[in-house]
Amino acid sequence: MSSLQSSFALLSTSHYRNPASSKPFSAKPSTHARRSNAFHVSCNGGDDQKPSRFDRRNMLLGLGGLYGAANLIPDPKGASASPLLAPDLKACGEARDVGTGNRLDVHCCPPVADTIIDYELPDPPCELRVRPAAHQVSEEYISKFNKAIGLMKALDKTDPTDPRGFTQQANIHCAYCNGAHNQVGFPNLDFQVHSSWLFFPFHRWYLYFYERIMRDLLKDDTFCLPFWNWDNPEGMGIPQYFFKDQLSDDNRNPDCFPPAIIDLTLSREKPTDPQKIQNNLSSMYSENIRSVHSTLDFMGQAYRAGDQPGGNKGMGSSERGSHIAAHAWVGNPKKEYSEDMGNFYSAGRDPLFFSHHSNVDRMWSIWRTLPTKVPKDIQDPDYLNASFLFYDGNKQLVRVRAGDCTDHTKMGYKFQEVDIPWLNYKPLKKDFKADTDAMSKKAVSVDNFPLSLKETTRVLVRKSGKGKLNEALVLENIVTDASQIIKFDVYINDQDDYPQDVHKAEYAGSFAQVKHKNKSTEENGNIELKLRDIYEDINVADDLNVVVTLVPRSHGEAVSIGGLKIINLDKKPAAQNPVEIEKETVNQAVVINDDFGHENGTNS
Repeated sequence: MSSLQSSFALLSTSHYRNPASSKPFSAKPSTHARRSNAFHVSCNGGDDQKPSRFDRRNMLLGLGGLYGAANLIPDPKGASASPLLAPDLKACGEARDVGTGNRLDVHCCPPVADTIIDYELPDPPCELRVRPAAHQVSEEYISKFNKAIGLMKALDKTDPTDPRGFTQQANIHCAYCNGAHNQVGFPNLDFQVHSSWLFFPFHRWYLYFYERIMRDLLKDDTFCLPFWNWDNPEGMGIPQYFFKDQLSDDNRNPDCFPPAIIDLTLSREKPTDPQKIQNNLSSMYSENIRSVHSTLDFMGQAYRAGDQPGGNKGMGSSERGSHIAAHAWVGNPKKEYSEDMGNFYSAGRDPLFFSHHSNVDRMWSIWRTLPTKVPKDIQDPDYLNASFLFYDGNKQLVRVRAGDCTDHTKMGYKFQEVDIPWLNYKPLKKDFKADTDAMSKKAVSVDNFPLSLKETTRVLVRKSGKGKLNEALVLENIVTDASQIIKFDVYINDQDDYPQDVHKAEYAGSFAQVKHKNKSTEENGNIELKLRDIYEDINVADDLNVVVTLVPRSHGEAVSIGGLKIINLDKKPAAQNPVEIEKETVNQAVVINDDFGHENGTNS
């Protein structure tokens, strides 16, 4: 993976785009003129600022896909063909949480500055900094990590308004994720950095400046955050040093304490450690390769100025999968809002959050190197020009663009090379055809959609035609309770009464959400799960129907599904009247009673 190893990069030489602005970023759109780009091979030994010389606005070009799988289809009426502009800090308000909309007892808003500078990446160091695997670091590194967090926490006491302080840095996630920031020009809409194509670039920039602050406080230009290597069996547990000194956190689930192994599938059945490892690796293969048929499948759905935040409905496969699972697994279920890691507003209070997201960031970098046919970059200007605000290590407020962080090596770092075992975890093909006739004998015709997932549910769904067509399963009008951590898995033609493993050909994908709150009162939408690769693996033969099994893993009672249908992606129909769509969906699906005797899908 050459992009993970490169020591030099082509980039513009400037650190800041233009001199300091005299006004805070507000509702007025940017009018920066485009200039020709100039590039050269360069390296820089440090993070020192340089005067502006070149503009990189035209530098990042890529290929983008426009259809989604395993993520919800955006409402085209919400699109305004405009990038989200960095929020106006003077308009920052109350942060609210979960389904009740209760005001959080925390002030998330950052200090306000009158000067904002458009940030330009400095030349990378001649030798890229290395983010190490958390389970392989030395005692010397652990000591330095503790010291950095301790210095940030000390700022909380000496100057609580210092934007480099531990609490101020944690509040960045709260403000961008729990409704404190509004969209510029749309005061009734949250600026939300989850559940869309903004997820990866926002968090990459967040960690970038967090590391810069740590390096400045340590006076060590080489320091980088470790990545919690939960996609490798050797790193699936939380390292012991996260339970000591400055790196500890009182608000963690006792079930995650060493020597526990993370469960990326959030199974309620408490699988054995070998089962967890197998399921974890299979889910990683699925969310990075098998479930990804377009750029937005992985990156998340489009999110533009004027759009309602996506809630749980615009997530890419990685955000919805391992990212959500780690948050939910670590957060304390006995706390009202599953603090700290289990809720957006408090997640940054746990030092483990930054190592978790360091590995999430690593997933993006790995995915961009995978030799698949899916284009890896988004060329839409509304993505490239979306912007965020951060304070740098000198307490200067800077504005950054999503499009300027695509290549992490140009930001001066790479990841320690470790084995990636999930690359070879493609499920084995089924040689025999499933007996869908036998499975459908329990079917009872219904016309009472929506369906609650209080229990495992089987649905007989008609295909668009016989055989291995290019089809997608559409789960329509999914409505969720934002106050719960929700997870359910989807299987196709699985003859097991209650599927436990995801390391099987019948596994089609998952739906998951962490507790969150948007200003919008309704959380609903559709998800598409592509079926082409699954058909190749499960031998659908000439069947006209498939049996879909929905298995609740966490709080199934808090989700309902309005309908299921299968569409032919090569003959995707034009938009229909919603009433006709609802009628068509109900006519295509019949529910099979759960006679398996299992409890409902909840986790406490």
